[in-house]
Amino acid sequence: MLSLLITLPILGILCISLVPEYKANLIKQIAFLCSFFTFILSIFLWIFFDNSSSKFQFIEYFDWMSIFNIYFFLGIDGISLFFVILSTFLVSICILNSWSSVKKHLKKYYICFLLMDSFLIIVFSVLDVVVFYIFFESILIPMFLVIGVWGSRTRKLKAAYQFFLYTLIGSLFMLLAIFYMFFETGTTDFQILNTVVFSEEKELFLWLAFFLSFSVKVPMVPFHIWLPEAHVEAPTSGSVILAGILLKMGTYGLLRFSLSLFPYASIYFTPFVYVLSAVAVIYTSLTTLRQIDLKKIIAYSSVAHMAFVTIGIFTFNLYGIEGSLLIMLSHGFISSALFLCIGVLYDRHHTRLIKYYSGLTQVMPLYSFFFLFFSMANLGFPGTSSFSGELLTLIGSYQSNTIVTFLASTGMILGAGYSLWLCNRVLFGPLTINYIIQYTDITRREFAILTPLLLCTIWMGVYPEIFLDPMHLSISNLLQKI
Repeated sequence: MLSLLITLPILGILCISLVPEYKANLIKQIAFLCSFFTFILSIFLWIFFDNSSSKFQFIEYFDWMSIFNIYFFLGIDGISLFFVILSTFLVSICILNSWSSVKKHLKKYYICFLLMDSFLIIVFSVLDVVVFYIFFESILIPMFLVIGVWGSRTRKLKAAYQFFLYTLIGSLFMLLAIFYMFFETGTTDFQILNTVVFSEEKELFLWLAFFLSFSVKVPMVPFHIWLPEAHVEAPTSGSVILAGILLKMGTYGLLRFSLSLFPYASIYFTPFVYVLSAVAVIYTSLTTLRQIDLKKIIAYSSVAHMAFVTIGIFTFNLYGIEGSLLIMLSHGFISSALFLCIGVLYDRHHTRLIKYYSGLTQVMPLYSFFFLFFSMANLGFPGTSSFSGELLTLIGSYQSNTIVTFLASTGMILGAGYSLWLCNRVLFGPLTINYIIQYTDITRREFAILTPLLLCTIWMGVYPEIFLDPMHLSISNLLQKI
């Protein structure tokens, strides 16, 4: 089933490449149907997933470079299951969102998104460290093109190169660590490496190499500089993929590889991670308060949420790690929805500066409802998905370190501050007719895009147990090794 999930977007790319460029509607229909069927098929992974097993499921094994003892080995557990589903879901949303906004190089645009769909499924399901690295880095290429070619402003090339170079250079250290592990053990199979015990000194250096790569992707302070710039210059769908799923590759890598392969080093460096995360929560929340660009507000808030995730991961208890996974999934829904809401305004008025918007509840009531809902969800309002994840993370961190819990809680208060202030400036107050004369509420297509995200946010907030059940045994199995 996993190989079929990976192959479907590739088949879509082949079909699109055969269609003439002038048949725009046919290209869009092929891209959307292919991504949508990939998403539907990924749901069956959840339906047939065995919650009573902590082992990897849907195992597939392909001989790739056997001369180097490297195999294309696929499988998912409770940790990776929902990231595969989230990837296929958000790619479908992005393709539908781009229906009328993308005018140039249409074939190449949809090929980039289908390529990312296939690569993301591989990243979250592959069980060979070398293959993981290859596709972990391969995603940079289509994302670089999306920002650099279809970006919205003149600084898009600078943002694209900054994104590419930051993440590529950081990942080179992980590649060196993988080579060392291969020459030390003779294999890159994750399950075999999981049984290998390295010396304490080697673990420390290997962990640092992996951590540098993943921390740039998260991104953690001080490696976060590329993110706001990339978000501002990327098209709306590019921001959705970037915030909704690409940032999760870093935290997923920390959870899957750093904790599993280097348990001693993970515990040793926990104070270091706590300091970086606590600083990031407070610093980026304060930075968010002074932003005047709508996209930068959501971009900096994403850094704060990801810092919350790293705190949860390094609590080394069930509550903290489960909470961090819920925040990752929740952030995929909420940040994506907020970027889509900002995209609605930008598509109509071609500006993201807050000063041009005020009193939107008077002229765009349906839009205002969605924007207010997702802003409340972003601050962790009870009954939404963020609340469930943040509550579990705080419970877990309190058991591990009360000072970090207090600092993280101040970040939640600041988050409420910038979310409420944002809503107050954009949705309420007098209507600014000096700049924009004509307003139109969201279309049926935009309503169809935002509604599933709203329902998922409520579903996870009201009944998180259905998401937690598949995770329990996989996380317990990970904690036993630590």
